[in-house]
Order: sequence, then structure tokens, then C-alpha cells
Amino acid sequence: MIDIPRAFTATQLRHNGEAGRAFIAALPALADRFLDQWDLRPDGPPMHGWAALVLPVVHRHDGTPAVLKLQLPDQETEGEPLALRAWDGDGAVRLLAHDETTGTLLLERLDPTRTLAHVEDTREAVLVLARLLAHLTATPAPAGLRRLADIAPALLDRTRHALPRVPDPAARRLVADCAAAVREVTDDPGDRLLHWDLHYDNVLASPRAPWLAIDPKPLAGDPGFELLPALRNRHDPADTRWRFDALTGVLGLDRARARAWTLGRVLQNCLWNIESGTPLEYEQLDIARRLRDHAP
Repeated sequence: MIDIPRAFTATQLRHNGEAGRAFIAALPALADRFLDQWDLRPDGPPMHGWAALVLPVVHRHDGTPAVLKLQLPDQETEGEPLALRAWDGDGAVRLLAHDETTGTLLLERLDPTRTLAHVEDTREAVLVLARLLAHLTATPAPAGLRRLADIAPALLDRTRHALPRVPDPAARRLVADCAAAVREVTDDPGDRLLHWDLHYDNVLASPRAPWLAIDPKPLAGDPGFELLPALRNRHDPADTRWRFDALTGVLGLDRARARAWTLGRVLQNCLWNIESGTPLEYEQLDIARRLRDHAP
């Protein structure tokens, strides 16, 4: 029997309701199935984020370490194996096996105790993240992924219904400005393979490479849509513009387009807040204000 952390159970119930409850109930049998099917044995306590339970394992026949990732499939995670196969371990964790029906993944084991979040110099961490993003987004997106070409028009349509629900006039104006910026770039949404969630805790050290990306929620689109996590996590208002210039410089992006797509990412997050009835987040609004007023 695997030990399912209470915090993971609580998160699944909070975010996924009855589907999360059913997923938690099925986890022991699911783990047993793939331990047997892929000839694995447990090798340490489970780890988790908010979406997946990760079991350290070793292959029984040769002792090779790996991790078994058990997750509830959804629109964001279903493209993960496609992206990992496209990168094939070059800049990202290597995919060893995948079960399409359950979304279960077998991945190489990295070092969970050494993430980019542990690098004290935040500017150095930003540059590491920028170099990794530049490498990953050089890959064309494989067929079958979510597309920014579909997401962006839907964001603009949702904005029309959401704006009247923002009570603060300044915040409402800022959300509208984000939508206006997206409108200017929707004609060229891009075709690169995007990680979409590359923040400092999703970059781990490895014996075979200094840093590798994990947990992609991939889509096909413009690399400018990748930048917000590097600005939002370990948020430092005074460093926002430096980070943006550093990221766009390393990635070789047109800063006006990158700014528009970054504001589009803020818009996406604000719409989730508005539609779920939760307050708009200060950090994201602050980033949007600073970028809106930052001439490329």
C-alpha cells in the first residue's frame, strides 16, 4: 500500500471534487498495477505537487532509479508525453514509459532536493531559466498539442463577459489593456513547443545535466507566452523589467510581441480568478502595470 499524503488528498478534493475523490481512491491499485507492469519496486516516500503523486522507484532487473508519476488526466497534462518525446531528454526530464489511458508516466529520476528555487541569486536563476527556455522553445511543436492559436481568441471572447465583474476601475482598465495587447498579436500565435509552466521549482538538477525541466503543460505557440512564471515566481517588483529584458534578450524575442503575449498570460490568469469568484492577484497586476508602461 502506498502512503498518500493528506495534503495531496486535500488538494485533489479542493480542485477536482468528486473526480479527485475517485482518483485518490483508485491510487493504490493504480500504483500496484504499474509497479507490476513495468517491473518496478518502491524506493522511498511519495512526493507530490498539487496535480500528481510521484513515487520514487527502481527497476527490479537492474536497479535503475526512476519515478512513477500518477495523475488525473486533463487538458493540460495530456500533452506531456508528446512534449517529453519531442525533447527526448534534451533540456527536459526523459520519458521512459507512458500509459495513454491513465496518463501514468515513468520518468528518469532527477534530484528533487536541488531546484532552481534554491539558487539564492535570483538574477542568476532567471538567466538559467532563460537559457533553458531558449533551448526548449527551439523545438517545433508536434501535432496534437493545445494551440495558442485557439486559446488567444477564446481569451478575448471571455474577457467581454468578465470585465463587468471587476469592481475596481483601475484593475478593470488593466485587464482591458491586457486584452488589447493580445488583440494586436493574435494574427501570429507561433508554432514553437512551449513548456507553459517553467518556474524555478520545475527546474531540477541531474547527474547528466546541470538543470532539466519537469512537469510541462505544453502547447504550441509564441515563446513570449512562456515568460510570466519567471516574472511571477520569486516576485520582485523592482526586478520585473530587468527580468523581462533579460528573458527576451536570451531568447532573442521581439520585445513588443513578447510583452503582448506576457500580458496575454496575465489575462488568462485574471480570467480564471474572475470566473471563479476569487480576487485578482496583486503580483500579476503589478507585473502587468510595469510591462504595460515599459516601452520596448
